[in-house]
Amino acid sequence: VDMGAKLLCLFFASVLLAYYIYTPMPEDFEEPWKVMLITASFRAVGHLSEVADRLGLMHYMEALMLITAAEYVAPTSDENVTVTDTEFGSVAVRLYLPRRATDGLRRAVVYFHGGGWCVGQAGMKSYDHLTRWTANKLNAVVVSVNYRLAPKHHFPVQFEDVYSVTKFFLQSSVLSQYGVDPGRVCVAGDSAGGNLAAAVAQQLLEDSEVQTKLKAQALIYPALQALDLNLPSYQKNENKPILPRSLMVKFWSEYFTSDPSLREAMASNSHVPVESGHLFQFVNWSDLLPEELKKGHVYAPPTYGSPELAQKYPGFLDPRAAPLLTSDAQLRGLPLTYILTCEHDVLRDDGVMYARRLRAVGVPVTHDHAMGAFHGAMMFVSSPAELAVGHRLLNGYIKWLDENL
Repeated sequence: VDMGAKLLCLFFASVLLAYYIYTPMPEDFEEPWKVMLITASFRAVGHLSEVADRLGLMHYMEALMLITAAEYVAPTSDENVTVTDTEFGSVAVRLYLPRRATDGLRRAVVYFHGGGWCVGQAGMKSYDHLTRWTANKLNAVVVSVNYRLAPKHHFPVQFEDVYSVTKFFLQSSVLSQYGVDPGRVCVAGDSAGGNLAAAVAQQLLEDSEVQTKLKAQALIYPALQALDLNLPSYQKNENKPILPRSLMVKFWSEYFTSDPSLREAMASNSHVPVESGHLFQFVNWSDLLPEELKKGHVYAPPTYGSPELAQKYPGFLDPRAAPLLTSDAQLRGLPLTYILTCEHDVLRDDGVMYARRLRAVGVPVTHDHAMGAFHGAMMFVSSPAELAVGHRLLNGYIKWLDENL
């Protein structure tokens, strides 16, 4: 009897585990089992964070931050790159200086990590690998920024941190200190970091104090607007790996406030007041998406919400938080641009629409659309769950920088 009971328990535990790990995958996913395991571990952390939050033990995002802590690696130099943690202005950065000799001045990349403005760290294993690889491959100085995070800090703190680091770095005295060519500096970032890179590039155009112009911006599956959270990509990829719609809504709302009323309004896509209706022209997917991405979706006019939320938390209508809300005239002066989007990603349409709008005003854009790829795939190149698709995306990004920076 005892043996039977144990077997029965084992059977139920296996079924539960299989149920938890098994996620139906689109047919074009490579290495589906790896992706399933990655998805299951992210889901598990999400569920634990939810429980911790509901029990009042810690804020949902602070619980998620435990992944960041577990992934942390100390600044470690190797034979190719010297790595140090320091501060630019009063903001923490991790600095990567190549050791290889160079004839002239070096290129430089200022990098902003992803994590929904709430989690992540320049010292996470995946980011350390990415930035170290960039410095080594391009013989470039890389500045990876540890901006402050929500829920302790809300918009515009994250933006102001990355902006002040970029502005500090672009001073001619600082560039010459690190042997950087002022004509070959790029801002880059993934996800929320792509959002920050796009916002920094826009803001620099308005800033008369900055003499050095950016050569390029590289936006990796960026989040670019919080106006319409029901774009075709949000609908189609609502439950896809790593970044389901519900989590993106949490990230967006938390960027502005911990008040749950904004999250609830965003979840039902009814957070924009009628007074701001004119902004929808900048994210009107029926005009801005190619036919193949509109298939099976019908454009519905926005559902407006009360003006109260926008008065309390105007950030979601601010181009520094939502770079797609910038007028065409202001987009004109932007530098050479690289945009990566992934097919199975709620943020896909943000990047596609931005590429379309930039091209329309004459900004040179390279838009790589990765079929069969999902949000965050590029982070899985240095982990046990190494993904072939992650390597391809990383190599595409590095190749573009090498040819254009």
